[in-house]
Amino acid sequence: MTVILALETSCDETACAIIRDRDVLASVVSSQIEVHKRYGGVVPEVASRQHVLTINPVIEETLATASIRWEAIDGIGVTCGPGLVGSLLTGVMAAKTLNSSSSSRRASVLRFSDATCVTSVNGTLECVLMEIRPVLR
Repeated sequence: MTVILALETSCDETACAIIRDRDVLASVVSSQIEVHKRYGGVVPEVASRQHVLTINPVIEETLATASIRWEAIDGIGVTCGPGLVGSLLTGVMAAKTLNSSSSSRRASVLRFSDATCVTSVNGTLECVLMEIRPVLR
C-alpha cells in the first residue's frame, strides 16, 4: 500500500490530504476567505504569508485525522502550477523540506497541469505524462 501526503497552496486555501492507494484517509482545508474579504478579492502577498502561517498546523491536523504517523508516508504530492507564484512556492518548499528532513527516502510528486514530475532524493527531475486526479477517485 502506498501512502501519499498531498499539499495544495495554489491560491487562497491551504489544503492537505492523506491518500492510501486510492482512498482519501483525511483532507483538511484552511480557507482565507475572511482574511481577503476586506480587500474585495485575493491579495497574492497576503495569501502567501497566510500559507506560511497555516501549512504546518494543516499538515499536523491531517496526519492526526488520518491516524497516520509521518514514518508511514511513502511520497509527497504538491501543486506547483497553475496558481499564485508566492502561494505555490510555499507549498513546494514545504514539500521539499518535509522530504529532505526525513531519514527515509521518499519521492516528491510535483504536479504541473497535465504532467507529473517526480523529483528524487538527489534532486533530479523526471517528468511522466499522467494526471494525479485518477489517484484521488
